[in-house]
Amino acid sequence: MNHKRVERIWRQEGLKVPKRQPKRGRLWLTDGSCIRLRPEYRDHVWSYDFVHERTHDGRPLRMLTIIDEYSRECLAIRVERRFSSRDVLMTLARLFIQRGTPDYIRSDNGPELTAKALRDWLKRLGVKTLFIEPGSPWENGYNESFNGKLRDELLNREIFYTLREAKVLVERWRKEYNRIRPHSSLGYRPPAPEAIKPSTMDRAV
Repeated sequence: MNHKRVERIWRQEGLKVPKRQPKRGRLWLTDGSCIRLRPEYRDHVWSYDFVHERTHDGRPLRMLTIIDEYSRECLAIRVERRFSSRDVLMTLARLFIQRGTPDYIRSDNGPELTAKALRDWLKRLGVKTLFIEPGSPWENGYNESFNGKLRDELLNREIFYTLREAKVLVERWRKEYNRIRPHSSLGYRPPAPEAIKPSTMDRAV
């Protein structure tokens, strides 16, 4: 049975036959490689995105997730009721102070991530922005994959009653993800195992 017969049966039964989706093309270089900057070392490319959830009373929660694409380390998950471009800027500023600036930062085209003030600030710091094509989440694959793990392993298993509770549980999960949870693409090691290794001074003692 081919698709034409199935569509004919659908019509006979009064069902709506879905329209065929047009094929999507990709941009390719002359050497056959897809145009996409891939991370080559830590802090080469960061990416960030939003995850949406709700507390038990139905009020919205938004989570800004920021990862290092090379190490897969989750650098931050900020949980708030709502976000502005200034909130995104302040979150990045704290990370830049802690660990320096990345060479590139990848995101979708959401208004909080493409605001002129944010883009100008990143440009002054020498951070290049990479915006994915609208409707092409696979171009931000590292962050999309991380957000899927966050939802499967935490958000789909917990009921958040308050914003404070969500912040505590999400941060606890982030630390476990970085320090304990094995990652198949890293040889089943956690993204940031050095965070729990004893320091040289500890070994000397």
